[in-house]
Amino acid sequence: MTADDGVWLYVITTDSVGAAQLAGVTGVAGEPVRAVASAGLVAVVGTVSLSEFGQEPLQRNLEDLDWLAATARAHDAVVAAVVRCGPTVPLRLATLYLDDDRVRLLLDERQEEFAATLRRVTGRSEWGVKAYGDAKALAQNAKEEPSTTGTAGKGTAYLLRRRAELSAQQDVERSAAGHAEEIHAALLGHAVDGLRRQVTDPVLTGKRAWMIFNGTYLVDNERVDDFAALVTALDTERPGVTLDLTGPWPPYSFAGIDG
Repeated sequence: MTADDGVWLYVITTDSVGAAQLAGVTGVAGEPVRAVASAGLVAVVGTVSLSEFGQEPLQRNLEDLDWLAATARAHDAVVAAVVRCGPTVPLRLATLYLDDDRVRLLLDERQEEFAATLRRVTGRSEWGVKAYGDAKALAQNAKEEPSTTGTAGKGTAYLLRRRAELSAQQDVERSAAGHAEEIHAALLGHAVDGLRRQVTDPVLTGKRAWMIFNGTYLVDNERVDDFAALVTALDTERPGVTLDLTGPWPPYSFAGIDG
């Protein structure tokens, strides 16, 4: 390494991962990744140029969506390669240190935390569940619009119609929120842990459907089939609600070591 280089962190894993397991794996700069070991742990890292990945150029590059997408794919590819070797704590994109000694110091100072997290994710994987609502189907049980016939004038009739429309929309939203709560509670019963996430803008998902729920769950690998069957059952029994299961993913949501 030179003064113009930095160290990009990908994951923290056990000391069973070494050069043999990492052979041929390349990182965000096309660099061969390597293991930095200390305190019974291994950090999988790569040497990157600060001219591209230093603080200021990195901030500029993160605004380039093509660069960001390519870098995220390369980062995730390294994480996925290490996950296949054993329990892994994935680090968020753009976790950088100045040199390997700083990485070793990180492993030493946070050894207990990393070891506990590795135990937590061993034999488990992360799964995502999203639910999409059909507003028309969810509105079937909404209150009927009050009659605007009779002696009511045009202005009053209009206000009554608007009130009915707003009430119907609120009923649909309450119904969707109720479904989301029940889905999350049911899935938690088949998972080690779970988190509700903010629903995603359709512009980002590429779907026009109305997302009413977005959750992520840490599931024992031996219970994955049961978890998937539950998602299918919840999807079938809820008219107007469609569930989407994705995974397995590295346990980003449950690493708990940001910062």
